[in-house]
Amino acid sequence: MSSMELYKRSQLLKKEAASLGFDFCGISKADFLEEEAPRLEHWLNQQMHGQMSYMANHFDKRLDPRKLVEGAQSVVSLMYNYYPKQELNENQHYKLSKYAYGKDYHKVIRKKLKQLLKNLNEQIGEIHGRAFVDSAPVLEKAWAQKSGLGWVGKNTNLISKGHGSFFFLAELIIDIPLEPDAPTKDYCGTCTKCIDACPTDAITRPYVVDGSKCISYFTIELKEAIPQEVKGKFENWMFGCDICQDVCPWNRFSSPTHESAFSQKEALNHMTKGDWEEITEELFDTLFESSAVKRTKLKGLKRNISFLKEK
Repeated sequence: MSSMELYKRSQLLKKEAASLGFDFCGISKADFLEEEAPRLEHWLNQQMHGQMSYMANHFDKRLDPRKLVEGAQSVVSLMYNYYPKQELNENQHYKLSKYAYGKDYHKVIRKKLKQLLKNLNEQIGEIHGRAFVDSAPVLEKAWAQKSGLGWVGKNTNLISKGHGSFFFLAELIIDIPLEPDAPTKDYCGTCTKCIDACPTDAITRPYVVDGSKCISYFTIELKEAIPQEVKGKFENWMFGCDICQDVCPWNRFSSPTHESAFSQKEALNHMTKGDWEEITEELFDTLFESSAVKRTKLKGLKRNISFLKEK
């Protein structure tokens, strides 16, 4: 296939992605992630994944998309903005990560990915591949960086110059060749705001996050009691944490999402500290129907709130 045909096919893909609401789309050649292999191995050996045992599974598949999709030739990385039009009422005292304000992103974005693959099949011809949205052993930030969507910052979030980091990442791994994009450079510079702001010292050094020390890990992934040594360090985060993103200078460029599914329910903004402390199963189901918060269940959310209340 000529370079011009690859270019036209790639531009068609990006146009279709934009029509479905994706803010950015980049392409990489499906190949072994040579640079990431030793980093991932060291991170796992240091037990920085805590109880997230799934992170240690399928090591070879995480590093080579051709082991996930037979005949894979291209990795398409996509970004979808979730920055809210307004943040939750600060008078609530208890905080919820912005990504969980609206409907579960897995469901919303997976539907769009399937539609994108369908559209490509109709316009290009038969394509075999798989769609991923935080749902399989894919090093999504590494692929997004390779495809020029941004750089992995010192807080290990993918940061887009001029747009920030409040984006969901998703991928298509497909068996057709496309024109790869070039990676962008790192614009973190000498800034250490995210490192300085992390109350649990989870960012152990630039570009390394000990997942087992992160507030998001404690409030979402950890299924047992939260360790007493982090008492008083959560700054009232009851589900997830946005601290390292909120202080990032690049997020001053964040703009509100155009996706209505990610808008918060009005009832969330009226919750008081007392309401959260007395939350019932019925209210939990009403507030978080089709929400990512369902993952922690009412029991987990109540555990987190109790931990924040204890002196």
